[in-house]
Amino acid sequence: MLKGYAVNQRRLEYLEKTIKLIDIANRLDEELENGEAREVIKLIGNYYKALDLLEEYDHDKIVNRKGFSDSKVITYEECRNIIDNLKYSKTSEIFGKERGDLFKGILGNIYQSFAGQEIYPTIQEKGANLLYLLIKDHPFTDGNKRIAATMFIYFLNFYGMLYKDDVEIIDNKTLAALTLLIAESNPKEKNVIIDLVMNYMNE
Repeated sequence: MLKGYAVNQRRLEYLEKTIKLIDIANRLDEELENGEAREVIKLIGNYYKALDLLEEYDHDKIVNRKGFSDSKVITYEECRNIIDNLKYSKTSEIFGKERGDLFKGILGNIYQSFAGQEIYPTIQEKGANLLYLLIKDHPFTDGNKRIAATMFIYFLNFYGMLYKDDVEIIDNKTLAALTLLIAESNPKEKNVIIDLVMNYMNE
């Protein structure tokens, strides 16, 4: 009985979060072209399918999707080298130019610990927060969304998560839709956005 109650609570949470995602998408409506709008709708639809996973869990068929930990750490120098070699860096003097130490701070933030415990214990949580913070905190004068998307792909590849059965877990269109939703979201909606990104990292 307790298990059924917990699953129903999770179903309600997913429904509420899906509604919030639709609300964010509605704010983007006038800015989106038809192709972009379709990708955003598809993104939210795939998230809503997480309700099917809860059904599997309810019948003891679901696998553990909480994530995993890893002691490896991506470094500022590695990230900076990737940014400097993007084609945009070759044609623009302001692309990738850092605003103070915000970029270093974000990288440090995802690996931060408190009282001996990591703030973001799983790689999935680290990756989702990296993408979110790079878009929302605007650590660069120009190119924040493009750099965030690139760093997210690098992060996934670094931890061996970019491919599953030789297929990328997230394509360019889906990643573009994610960045649009993050950019439009309010800070109070961070949790639902993080959950959305982690949903794709757990595919």
